[in-house]
Amino acid sequence: MTKDTTLTTDETMELVPQQADVMWVAGLSPAVQTIESVIVEIARTSLPILLVGESGTGKEMFANRIHRLSQNCNKPLARIACASTNPAALVAELGIDPAAQNDGKPRHDMTVLFDEISDLDAACQRSLIGTLPDGDAAGRRGVLKARVISTTSRNLDQEVRAGRFRSELYYRINGVCLRLPALRDRKQDIPALAEFFVAKHAADFGRPRPSLSPRTIGAFMDHSWPGNIRELENVIKKIVALGDEQLALADLDATAPETKQVRPPANGSCSLKVAARAASREAERELIRKALARTRWNRKRAAQELQISYKSLLYKLKQIGFDETEAN
Repeated sequence: MTKDTTLTTDETMELVPQQADVMWVAGLSPAVQTIESVIVEIARTSLPILLVGESGTGKEMFANRIHRLSQNCNKPLARIACASTNPAALVAELGIDPAAQNDGKPRHDMTVLFDEISDLDAACQRSLIGTLPDGDAAGRRGVLKARVISTTSRNLDQEVRAGRFRSELYYRINGVCLRLPALRDRKQDIPALAEFFVAKHAADFGRPRPSLSPRTIGAFMDHSWPGNIRELENVIKKIVALGDEQLALADLDATAPETKQVRPPANGSCSLKVAARAASREAERELIRKALARTRWNRKRAAQELQISYKSLLYKLKQIGFDETEAN
C-alpha cells in the first residue's frame, strides 16, 4: 500500500556525482526542518518519493540528500532528464529493453532520479508505467527495482485532471510527496545558504573567501528571489568571481520586481518601500551625474570620488543608460 505524506511547506541518463555530507545545508526554517525530519525517516525505505517545488528550490539537492541516507548510498545516483528522453532511450537506460546490452535486466541497487517527470511525453509515460512496481507487481519480471525519486515544478494533480499526466504513473511515483518551500518563504535560511555558497565557490574558483557585509545580507533578506536558491547561488558566484559586492547588489536592484517603474494607484497611495527605492535610485543617478560633470567624464576619477569600484560605475552607467551629454 502506498503511503502519501504531503507536506504543505515546499543525453537521457547521467550519473550524478555523490556529494559529501558537508555539501548539505539543512536550514533553520521550520519548513525545511520538517522536510529533513521526514527524509531521515523515509530515506532507508524503498518508498518512491516525489519532490515538488518551484524551479530553483533545490529539488536535486534534496534528492542527493535522500540518496546519501539511503541503503543505496554507495551505489550510483542516475539522473534522467525527462524533457529530452524518448521511449526507446528510456527503456534502454532503465534496462527494461530485451535488446539492451544488459540483456534486459532492470537496474537495481541504485537510485534513479526522474528530473521534471511532468515533462515526459505520453509515449514515455506509457512505457514507464509498466516498469514501476505497483503492489504485488514488485516481484514480476521487468519491474524496476531501483529506488525512484521524481521531481516536478508543476502541480501534478492539475496535470492529471487535464489529461496531460497519467494517473497510473502519478500513483506509482507518489509514495511520499515533499513540497519544497520557495526561498522567499524561508528567508531565515538565507545567511547560512549564502555562507555555504561563498565557501563552496571560493574553493571552486581558487579565490580568497570573501566576508559578506551586513549591507549585502540585508539586501539578500529584502530581495524576493524569484529564481530561488539557484538565483542566490548565481549572485554569490558573481561576488566571489569579481570580488565586488556592489556589482551583485546592482544586479539584484535591476531584477527585483519592486524596482520596476510602478504607477501609483488611482487613490494616490504608494508603497513606502517602493517610494524609498525610487528616491534612492534618483539620488544615486544625480550623484553620478555630478561626479562625471566634475571629472569631465573621467570615469576612473568619478569612481574614486564616489568611493566605488570602476567596474561598479561602468555597470551603473549601463544600467541607468547614461551618456556623456547628460553629465554636462
